[in-house]
Amino acid sequence: MNDNHQFQWRYLHPRYWLTWLGMGCWRLSVMLPYPIMMWLGKQLGLLMHVFGGYRYQIADINLKLCFPDMTEPERKQLLRDNFISYGIAFFEVGMAWWWSTARLNRHTHLEGMEHVDALDGRGALLMAVHYTTLEVGASALSARYSIDGMYRPHKNAVYDYVQSKGRRVRNPVGVVYPREDVRGMFKALRQGRIIWYAPDQDYGPKQSVFASFFGVTAASVTATARFAKIGNAAVLPFSHVRLPDNQGYRITIHPPLENFPVGDDVADAETVNRHVEAFILEQPDQYIWVHRRFKTRPEGEERPYPKKP
Repeated sequence: MNDNHQFQWRYLHPRYWLTWLGMGCWRLSVMLPYPIMMWLGKQLGLLMHVFGGYRYQIADINLKLCFPDMTEPERKQLLRDNFISYGIAFFEVGMAWWWSTARLNRHTHLEGMEHVDALDGRGALLMAVHYTTLEVGASALSARYSIDGMYRPHKNAVYDYVQSKGRRVRNPVGVVYPREDVRGMFKALRQGRIIWYAPDQDYGPKQSVFASFFGVTAASVTATARFAKIGNAAVLPFSHVRLPDNQGYRITIHPPLENFPVGDDVADAETVNRHVEAFILEQPDQYIWVHRRFKTRPEGEERPYPKKP
């Protein structure tokens, strides 16, 4: 369990003063009107596109692997749009952490909430993907339901503290679990809690199997099936996309997975990957392509990525 939502006096050490200054400027920026934030985010994203360096290479390689039939002009346009989405996400994270619930609700459209209401006390995994809008999606849903989450602690203690506070602002009783606290999440699911979980990244060979992801062999976590079985939890696919023309966000809870898990790790991982693929294809420019999704390779196969500079 993460207890970093409690303030500690060490956070006032001079080593964190620049972090606090940056957080203050960030918080002030999300007080701007929404259309202005979207415009500024686009400009920031275009700068990131120009100076993306290593991360640009990673995204380009991922798109080549996942969409081999895409023409080069199409791929370059998708990369440009993708980096624009990263720039916009800078403001969206701040919106999720610091906007009032009333303001956030005005910009979000919730669909499929009947699937959560039908749980009737049963625990559930909200199976999401790493869209750039993930903070907005989780925050908006937390305004309606008490949801727990999982995360990887940040190296900067002040950033980690602010992040933890921001993710609990609409759900003070919610718990944010470090990714390693599997036992705590099993217990929460058996107690009827709802946990946000994204199984779409490469977390290494431990507790993963190789399964197809857009036709490419990829290390795919088996935890989704384990949580569903041991925690007796429903698995509800959860999507959140940014709508065009500053219309806000569509946040959707989809029907629970049926006949899942089947007890075969590879088959269960393939089922999860098919849902992840469908979500990505809905809005590919909003997916986080800069992650090294294919870094873990079968024995004897080289990684497709260059070494970090």
